[in-house]
Amino acid sequence: MPLEIVRHDITKMKVDAIVNAANTELQMGGGVCGAIFRAAGANELQQACDKIGKCKTGEAVITDGFNLDAKYIIHTPGPIWRGGSHGEAELLKSSYYHSLELAVKNQCESIAFPFISTGIFGYPKEEALQIAVTTISSFLLVHEMQVYLVVFDKKLFGISKKLFTSIHQYIDEHYVEEAEIVFRRKEAEPYILEQRYEMIDTDSSLENLLNRLDESFSTRLLRYIDQKGLTDVETYKRANIDRRLFSKIRNDADYSPKKKTAIAFAIALQLNLDETMDLLAAAGYTLSRSNKFDVIIEYCIEHDNYNIHEINEVLFAFDQPLLGA
Repeated sequence: MPLEIVRHDITKMKVDAIVNAANTELQMGGGVCGAIFRAAGANELQQACDKIGKCKTGEAVITDGFNLDAKYIIHTPGPIWRGGSHGEAELLKSSYYHSLELAVKNQCESIAFPFISTGIFGYPKEEALQIAVTTISSFLLVHEMQVYLVVFDKKLFGISKKLFTSIHQYIDEHYVEEAEIVFRRKEAEPYILEQRYEMIDTDSSLENLLNRLDESFSTRLLRYIDQKGLTDVETYKRANIDRRLFSKIRNDADYSPKKKTAIAFAIALQLNLDETMDLLAAAGYTLSRSNKFDVIIEYCIEHDNYNIHEINEVLFAFDQPLLGA
């Protein structure tokens, strides 16, 4: 199952487990920790934590969810930022990994994380995000689980300023306002209409045309998978796609995917721009310079960025739909 970045209140996530950015004493704190305690029932949750005692930085423990929609709360103390030379990165990675491992051990199929250590612990947000995405996506290569990274305030979320600026410039250079497209279309309409009439084959019946359909999206996708030498599992995991959805696509030759799903497969297969357009065409889509989502996808492909989670970080920052999922 995939990884999604969502803007929400983590205490209201309807998942099997939510993760608490805890302190090593497992005491009610401020920020996300305090909010989780209050939503779960502070007294009951504190009693459960007191029975456990303490938890080392980078480790994880589990309690019931009490008044939350989540069945469990997984508590993990992330590292305090001390400049980056005291093993903070490995400890933060361990917090995510041990939380995921504990979720699997308790048969959880879905889990929601806050951005651990980025609050009062002071971990730089961009570096913390990279560790979170890398650790979780690596874990999902060998496990089936729905994982959410929950952002409560989008102002706390950010991608590289350099990357953000580069994409902004690319959009400015390539994005064409819809009004301009419409104007151009109206200017060219008489010529286009003449061409359309010329292209019609009066000898072709509808039945004959339907019998000469191009290959379906499903067929074309499977052909690309074989050409790229990938397995089905590698493909749908790289695409951030649920296994059940991939099975549906594979077994239904007439399956019609959403555009973001088709693009997710193009990214997973590392298709170039022409190949991407070819795969999209089989699903009835294209990339347009009048759509910011499309321009961002084009930018990533042209710059050989095929990491779907990094692309989703960019899309999230620009308020665009995320790939896969």
